Amino acid sequence: MSDEARAAAERQATFREVFSQPEYRAVFIASALSWFGDYVAKAAVTVLVYDQTQSVAMSAAAFAISYLPWLLGGPLLATVAERHPYRTVMVSADLVRMVLVGSIALIEMPAPLLLVVIFLCTLANPPSQAARSALLPLILTGDRLVVGLSVNLTTGQAAQVVGYVAGAAIAAANPRLALAIDAGTYAVSAVLIRLGVRDRPPAMTAAHRSHLLRETADGFHIVFGTPVLRSIALLVFAAMLFAVVPEGLAAAWAATLGANEAERGFSQALIMAASPAGYIIGGLATARLLRPDLRRALIRPFAVLAPLSLVPALFSPSAVGIAVMAAICGFAVAGMMPAANGLFVQALPHGFRARAFGVMQSGTQIMQGAAVLATGVLAEHNPIPQVVGLWSLAGVVLILLAATQWPSADRFNATAAAANQPGLAQPPVPDPLDEPVRQNGAHQGDARDVVEQVQLPGKMER
Repeated sequence: MSDEARAAAERQATFREVFSQPEYRAVFIASALSWFGDYVAKAAVTVLVYDQTQSVAMSAAAFAISYLPWLLGGPLLATVAERHPYRTVMVSADLVRMVLVGSIALIEMPAPLLLVVIFLCTLANPPSQAARSALLPLILTGDRLVVGLSVNLTTGQAAQVVGYVAGAAIAAANPRLALAIDAGTYAVSAVLIRLGVRDRPPAMTAAHRSHLLRETADGFHIVFGTPVLRSIALLVFAAMLFAVVPEGLAAAWAATLGANEAERGFSQALIMAASPAGYIIGGLATARLLRPDLRRALIRPFAVLAPLSLVPALFSPSAVGIAVMAAICGFAVAGMMPAANGLFVQALPHGFRARAFGVMQSGTQIMQGAAVLATGVLAEHNPIPQVVGLWSLAGVVLILLAATQWPSADRFNATAAAANQPGLAQPPVPDPLDEPVRQNGAHQGDARDVVEQVQLPGKMER
């Protein structure tokens, strides 16, 4: 890479530069609409099921069912995105979800059938999200990728807050209208992606396919068999074990704080909204104010800050105090995630990005679910402040241990260079500094890999 290209890659990108890319604008608007519609629909479906059954358990099942595809077969479904053009996968998923959600809005059906249709609809999420994740590095280069990831993650949090509020308000009057809105967002998203994103060949050609299970296993191999990718994955998974706890225990925690229903409801809303609010502020602030090298240097400090910010729960704070802790935690997670995602993508060969996303997303969902379940069980027999505080204190120790395994800049650079070797298609061998990278067959095409244009500080050893 030329000195000019390297300097451009290392220069801090601006929001204007990111949004100046027409393809990114199309993907961003389509994603924002879909996210908003999803959260509106989640709120509406729970109301629709509860009105039919008067069962809290069934209503909760309607909400939780959207997580099942990632937990049961997320990496397998994400692998599908590698076999087909990313644009085709995203448009097809939008159209399938538009039809299924639209059927719920238009046709009255019993609650069990409704849950089945919702589940079928959510099966389209893993391949669609994996395709979008793998597409972004082909659209954005250098620090623009990290800023674009930050914008996407921040927008997702904002869509969650706005979508839930709007969905609850609309569903109170007419839940089917809320579902019709969701179906409409999928239709608009499909049009935007079809017209705004150029067609690219599949990341994996038919000649290089093996078996879906084998290809999925290759995704796990590259994530956990490559030291650089493994170190990022473990740090992210560890952070997810603690960041979600305030939201997961918000209802029970609020019940210990208020003297009446109104106070408890306010406390719960405050706690649940604090983390997304902190995330939004953190994502925008770090993307706009910090240089690329400083963002990368702060990945580990931010990872430690996430659980550390919750340790004061040991002192039984008020609802406002809990909200402040949760907001700081959200800010810290937003500070580390885009930069960590950027490094992760740079170290991946083009033909493995969708599969690796499936591995990471499934792992994140499992970590979050396990954290809420474990702390919930512990809180059955112990005070919630004590559970959250000690759980978070253990998190500080765990993340400090994970941070000690963080690879050097030289190793990051070596792995990125190995991922960028022409014709590469097999997971890099465990140590790219010492052994040659083997080949496996994923098609590289003419994609503009971000690894060509982003180098971490430090000299690369050859």
